[in-house]
Amino acid sequence: MRLFFAGRPLGLRSGAAVVVAGLLTAGLAAPVFAADDPPQTDQLWINEPTERTLPLGTDGGQPQSLVLDVGIYHDNENFTVTDGRLSVDVSGLAGVAEVAWPDNCTPSGTSAVCDIPVVPTTGDRQVSLTVRAADGAAVGAQGRITYEATATGGPQGTLTAPHDSFATTLTVGSGPDLAIAPLADIENARPGDERTIPFKITNEGNESANGFTVKLYTSYGLTDLTRYDACAYTAAVDNDYPPTATALCTFDQVLAPGDSFELPEPLTVRLAPHALNERFDIDVEPVGGAQDIDPQNDYTALQIGAENTADFSVTGDAISGAAGQTATAELTFKNNGPAWFGHLGSGDPVAAVRLIVPTGAKVTGVPTGCVPHTLAGGSYPRPTGAPRYDCYLPYWVLEDTQRTFTFSVRIDTVVPGATGAVSLHPSFGEFGQYPFDFDPDLTNNTAALTVN
Repeated sequence: MRLFFAGRPLGLRSGAAVVVAGLLTAGLAAPVFAADDPPQTDQLWINEPTERTLPLGTDGGQPQSLVLDVGIYHDNENFTVTDGRLSVDVSGLAGVAEVAWPDNCTPSGTSAVCDIPVVPTTGDRQVSLTVRAADGAAVGAQGRITYEATATGGPQGTLTAPHDSFATTLTVGSGPDLAIAPLADIENARPGDERTIPFKITNEGNESANGFTVKLYTSYGLTDLTRYDACAYTAAVDNDYPPTATALCTFDQVLAPGDSFELPEPLTVRLAPHALNERFDIDVEPVGGAQDIDPQNDYTALQIGAENTADFSVTGDAISGAAGQTATAELTFKNNGPAWFGHLGSGDPVAAVRLIVPTGAKVTGVPTGCVPHTLAGGSYPRPTGAPRYDCYLPYWVLEDTQRTFTFSVRIDTVVPGATGAVSLHPSFGEFGQYPFDFDPDLTNNTAALTVN
């Protein structure tokens, strides 16, 4: 059983915010904050499917074809990278599969070089290989495509993808293949809007699916999911995860190879007043013990972005005492709404509350979730006594979330009016470098911790 938000990368976008792709359902790991100067390094990568299944033909007919999308990208957006060359070696497919090359590839024997004039910093896939099982290939037969890549640009003038690191394993299979038709993300929606989700599945395999399930998962800002008689609806509330709603639908319909299915009435959802960056997950599976031969296309996650705001704020504290005394300092994060916010794609903390310790004071007690640093952001060898602390929030906060971090602070030297900075940061950058674009008021993202 697949779990919502588990193990499937997804970048969430709205008119106000962009969320990094790559999902972590839990874990408040302490990210390394970016330096003030952009890094002068770059690396070329290949974005390839690691495994795919090739269906045999229906009733002994011609094997079906499928498309493998492969691409290259690089890390550093401060560099322009051009003249990408993706080398594709299909010699490992002998007797297993056949390949048809696209127009941007020049084949030579069992390999080809594919031209990519401009290399992006996103994981685009610019090369589409059409593959099918070879005549006479048996179920279970496996072959391998390997890739290498070079490009012009970066700090050294030439970039090379890590050698011998990228490949696609193809396996000949037989069975149903329930594929969800592609869905376009929804942007610039508004709280209160009702949106229709076009839903269609097709059996692209070579055997019938004798019934199937459809699982629908909605994030916290989506409500009023269409009700169907074939579905059971549940709502989940767990303090470790954002609130979600789930519909599990079971259909007895037989889907022969090539047949498609649509729900009995349009699938709709409404954006709640607290909606911002939302996602709608759909998962389909055959029933009766049948194995879907290509599970990569029986799941999708739709991004739904609402034009809304979430006002983050942080408050500091004022403490006092004589030399040698210890006081309690409370630093409080609050989301003043109206929207909730979550990094549902990356699992990164939504924010970090940063404390620069005042002169003459020393932190002797550190709350959970707070990481000691040097002033420059480097690692600090001890949990107490650091000049700076970054306190990480979970990867989601509701529209009224409030979280207080309580420090024990010893006053070693009385310095009248000593002040330490308290500030709110994205978890993946310095303050101001990656602003909270969804936050309408950045003036309350800073505060102070004063002593005496």
